[in-house]
Amino acid sequence: MTGLSFASPRRARTGTVALLVATLVALVLAPARSTAQDRGAAALGPLMEGLGVSARVLFIAAHPDDEDTQLITWLAKGRHVETAYLALTRGDGGQNLIGNELGESLGAIRTEELLAARRLDGGRQYFTRAFDFGFSKNAEETLTQWSRDSILRDVVTVVRQFRPHVIIAVFTGTPADGHGHHQVSGIFAREAYDASGDTVRFPRSTTAGYAPWSVQKFYRAAVYRGQDQATLRMNVGEYDPILGRSYSEIAADSRSQHKSQAMGSMQLKGARFDQVIREASRAPRAPSDAKKERDLFDGIDTTWTRFAPLMRTPAQKAALDSLPAAFAQARATLDLAHPEKSVAVLGRIARLLQVICRGASSPCIDSTTVRGAEGRTTLAHKEVSGDVWQVAAVNGDLAEAQAIAMARTQRALQLASGVAIEATASREVWGVGEEIPVTVKVYNRGARPILITPAMPLNPSPALLGELMASPFTLAPDSSYSSGILLKLAAPSEPWWLQTPRAGAMFTPRTFGISETSRRAPATVQIALSVEGAPLQVIEAPVVFRYADPIKGDTRHPFAGAPAVTLTLEDAVAYARANTQFERAIRVVVRSHTSSARDVTVRLQLPQGLVADSAARRVHFVGVAKPAAPSGPGAAFGIGGGPAPDQMEAVTFNVRGRLAPGRHVIAAIASSGGETFTTGFTQVQYDHIRPQRLYRPATLGVEAVDLTLPRAVNIAYIAGVGDNVAPMLEQLGVNVTVLDPATLPRTDLSHFAAVVVGTRAYEASDALVANNARLLDYARAGGTLVVQYGQYEMTRPGIMPFPITLSRPADRVTVEGAPVTIIDSAATVLTAPNAITARDFEGWIQDRTLYMPHTFDPAYKPVFETHDPGEEPNRGALLVAPYGKGTYVYTTFAFFRQLPNGNPGAARLMINLLSAHTGIVP
Repeated sequence: MTGLSFASPRRARTGTVALLVATLVALVLAPARSTAQDRGAAALGPLMEGLGVSARVLFIAAHPDDEDTQLITWLAKGRHVETAYLALTRGDGGQNLIGNELGESLGAIRTEELLAARRLDGGRQYFTRAFDFGFSKNAEETLTQWSRDSILRDVVTVVRQFRPHVIIAVFTGTPADGHGHHQVSGIFAREAYDASGDTVRFPRSTTAGYAPWSVQKFYRAAVYRGQDQATLRMNVGEYDPILGRSYSEIAADSRSQHKSQAMGSMQLKGARFDQVIREASRAPRAPSDAKKERDLFDGIDTTWTRFAPLMRTPAQKAALDSLPAAFAQARATLDLAHPEKSVAVLGRIARLLQVICRGASSPCIDSTTVRGAEGRTTLAHKEVSGDVWQVAAVNGDLAEAQAIAMARTQRALQLASGVAIEATASREVWGVGEEIPVTVKVYNRGARPILITPAMPLNPSPALLGELMASPFTLAPDSSYSSGILLKLAAPSEPWWLQTPRAGAMFTPRTFGISETSRRAPATVQIALSVEGAPLQVIEAPVVFRYADPIKGDTRHPFAGAPAVTLTLEDAVAYARANTQFERAIRVVVRSHTSSARDVTVRLQLPQGLVADSAARRVHFVGVAKPAAPSGPGAAFGIGGGPAPDQMEAVTFNVRGRLAPGRHVIAAIASSGGETFTTGFTQVQYDHIRPQRLYRPATLGVEAVDLTLPRAVNIAYIAGVGDNVAPMLEQLGVNVTVLDPATLPRTDLSHFAAVVVGTRAYEASDALVANNARLLDYARAGGTLVVQYGQYEMTRPGIMPFPITLSRPADRVTVEGAPVTIIDSAATVLTAPNAITARDFEGWIQDRTLYMPHTFDPAYKPVFETHDPGEEPNRGALLVAPYGKGTYVYTTFAFFRQLPNGNPGAARLMINLLSAHTGIVP
């Protein structure tokens, strides 16, 4: 569908810009909005300064937040070096200080936090297939979970794809790193440096077809080896007058995006130094004494003249010889108040770069084909269908340098010419296969008229319906163009690495070796732009849903596709008491994501022993009106003024019966229009990251636990970090009142049989620290106070009734099957109301204990002894102390992971802890 609309032009200048618009469907979400540093003079100035810089640096570490953000920012923003960070994992196994998401949901949050950080500091972002399975004490333990060959091959693949001149490992690769994942990242960083050029050990077919690459230098961060060993020192606190901040200030902003890990940082001004240690070098002209180096690239030829021997034609040689002068001319013409002055020279640079890598004689293309395990073909960085890999480059250095220079030139041309593009849909989520109207708007905010020609898809896609433009026309300065298009999505929008099931501690994505920062949105509108006769360049804009939020203002959410109908149960795992009357309301949230009216029938599949009050529930959705198709020139699809009403209904089945001990599955199934639907999604959404939808089957695993519950268990619960314990206790029949720590001074605690403090709550809540004496008074007066683990804040006077010490690094048990030995089988917490045995520690996930006390006051009586293989036993997993008339319990067992996972033994033990005071009887 086509249509045109114009704003009145204010002026006209000479020169033309030809535009083509096309739409493609790709893999994952693209940024919903740009930062101030991505626009105007703050973006154009650094781009122009960095046009001729072709050096590349790759940082390698283990997790989100491990990266040296200050050095990344100084290199990317200050020295215009193409800089990337490879994190082995997405941080799935950590804890969450901003919400209750754990596991893969937390990995999605931390992935987005890394991408938010990279948008600020200017780096690229890569990952391997490693799943963060939690804390590991050494490399040997880590590699029992990860496939050594697979993860190392992933690292080599990224090195060959990015082709860095320098690798900087954050960690040492030794036990000094303090975490097995850290240690492995340090080991693999060096092995990748040694082996990325070895086609015998790593044939091209095993690294996504990417050609071998020899890295020139290898450094390690000095912070973990000792600053006295540093061979190079850099002032990362330099001030940038165009950006208006120092690089360390920008880096602090970048680091503060790791909000789920409480990494908010002060933006401090002044000189700040970063130091690295050179460990290896292949650069023939690098100083033999590493301490005599002046910078990371000392001895490495990073000028464009290094490519002269590769030029195959006189035209290529002439173009290469002309580039340095053209880069210098571009910088000389830069006028931030009149950026159009640079358009001509930028167009010339684009033509020169194209000549260097054009045609069959291009030194940037290798036509050799090799078969790849994933059955895909890549040609000059572009994926096409097929069953072989065909990848650039005869000279990878030249191919990467040319691609980076062209991307920077095209971005500078866009900024200098004042061209902008927006693509909007009338709502956020649409059904897969549905025709989706999208409004495309092109703005000429520059000083030159734009010539728009009839449109053709640049990347043909079955998702594109109709043409975008009817005939050539000129778009004058201060004018805009609108067009309506129809497109379809072929699959739901979800994190790409979760589209296939995980195998243990390894993700199994179909595609790999592409930087996370370069992956496109589910639908991306492209403009092919030619300025001053320059080669066609592409400007992209993700399709978004845009509206005015009354509080936040201009709000843009990435456009997403979903199944026509989705089903979501409130929980994935639940508890029940075995062999007792089970009565529970099973609430199923049904959503329709298509525009048409739809009738949906929902049924439950129930395990033996359970029945529902109804065989089916029926829901009718009236549908959501789509914008009318444009009917003539100047028309475009309309855009909604706010979020469309959610097509959502909740149906409730009352289920009753009895369940034998064990895990039982309740499944929801929907039928509509001859189709069956069995999946739904949970949405992960925070203001600092882009929203994500994580799909899962519409099932509820009910763990029926054989336990005895004390009479009238009425407890208060103070939530901690990433804490889903309270709802699980309620499912077991415990009466739970969740308390805000700020209300403790005016809350009567005497009627609670126990008060429970969640994991790391003292770290997260100043109010809890301030009012802790109120809890201790409660215990002293006869109550039971159960405190779950904290970190070093627990050693502060006044937090615990009797002192403890913690070692550094802290004592913890990370092997899931590590033995737990009972010290005192007569202890009340082991005998009443449930008899606790070693069997209750079967099936635990990830951690057994965290931050166990290394020593503790004799007033505490230890109950268990546990340790990882080869380590000394520790008795700090569960401490019980009489305190006045009451009981104080301190536990470092990982209940915050075990209870939401439905572990039966952890539930039985927690019920006993609530009954620790002898005044509570079955």
